[in-house]
Amino acid sequence: MCIRDSTCPTWATPPERMRGGISVISQARRRQTLTMRKLIVTAASVALAATAFAGSTVAQDSTNLRVLVHQNPPFIDFMNEFNAQFEADNPGVTVDMAIVGSQEILTSTQTRLTANDVDVVDIFAFHNQAQPYMEGTVPPGWQTLIEAGLLMDLSDQPFVQNYTPESIADAGTYNGGIYQVNAGGIAFSGIFVNETMLAENGLETPTTWSELVATCDTLTENGISCMTVGGKDGWPVWVGAYGLVGAAYPDQEALVEGLWTGEIKYTDPEWIELLEKYQVYSGDMIEAGAGGVAPDGAPGRFVSGAVAMLPGGMWYAPAIEQQMEEFGVDFEWSYIPFPGSDDPADNQYLFGKYDLGWAVAENSENKDVALAYVDAFSDPENYQAFVNVVGLIPSQPGATLDTKLGEDIAPYLENSRVGFVLVWTGPHGAG
Repeated sequence: MCIRDSTCPTWATPPERMRGGISVISQARRRQTLTMRKLIVTAASVALAATAFAGSTVAQDSTNLRVLVHQNPPFIDFMNEFNAQFEADNPGVTVDMAIVGSQEILTSTQTRLTANDVDVVDIFAFHNQAQPYMEGTVPPGWQTLIEAGLLMDLSDQPFVQNYTPESIADAGTYNGGIYQVNAGGIAFSGIFVNETMLAENGLETPTTWSELVATCDTLTENGISCMTVGGKDGWPVWVGAYGLVGAAYPDQEALVEGLWTGEIKYTDPEWIELLEKYQVYSGDMIEAGAGGVAPDGAPGRFVSGAVAMLPGGMWYAPAIEQQMEEFGVDFEWSYIPFPGSDDPADNQYLFGKYDLGWAVAENSENKDVALAYVDAFSDPENYQAFVNVVGLIPSQPGATLDTKLGEDIAPYLENSRVGFVLVWTGPHGAG
């Protein structure tokens, strides 16, 4: 286990184990005092004010700094506080922050960079890079932006040194240049488990597929739905189940290459077994009616006690804690890897991705201010305030995710992998 230590790892590009030299998370505490988001943001603003963006102040007459970000409520809460402090520390600078949905951020980034209408962009990590064995693929959007000369090479910027070499190499580097600093990672292949509910039904936390099936069967017999997902938008149904494919094929990069080269086939016994497990998961384990549950409604089902488990990303944790506090609900919960195999050793992996990062427009007319903005965010105290609010796995060596969730995922970080969906790139035109 790696807790609050400068030797902890973060997300690694498969098939490697996660490499050392990185602080990740958390301080052990089984019962965290839950704090409402408003109070968390207030605390973050106090930290920001105290830090005062050391070394980031720029002399300006009147500058409108155009920033583009994706919608994520805790992130936006933090950025509003951050922007106010940045403006206070840099008289004459106004931060014009535009917010778009996560599905629109790439298109908006391409449009505004091409029009020279943005200075700083929130950009997702450089995943899904085409590999030599992939023929006929379309380059990912971030690659086309770099090759078009629209993103600034940040290699010589001092703030790059504030981030772990692994996060810079794996999430922000292309052809020897550094085009983003990545702000952290997330796990998405686990299951939130109501440990109190299991205990009340004479059950223990499942560690294998057979145990998970038996646990769900017992809960169903006792009139309790086993799991829910925010199935209304489709994608949440399968996010938690990435742990199923990970248990069958822990080396996600080898799986992708095998599917491309034909060494792994959809008719292989291992793949057929995986599909059969998917059928049990989607048909038997998930509650009836989950297809009508919105993604942000799933944590409420879990908190209400309607279900015992919630497969999905660690981004649900703040909502779970907030709703437990709001509705006065108290129970023990955990976040565990999806037990998709009957060999417990195959169930020790968390799959996820590097998440958001910052890039600067190559053609920006406000480069000094844009770089000062990213430098201010990258200040260790400001970055720690960001982690406290948003809850990402840190990508700076001294930062910690000191939460209940951080405690739960700490034992698995050395076995963490970038998930299949961030490695796979299909042939152009394939269905």
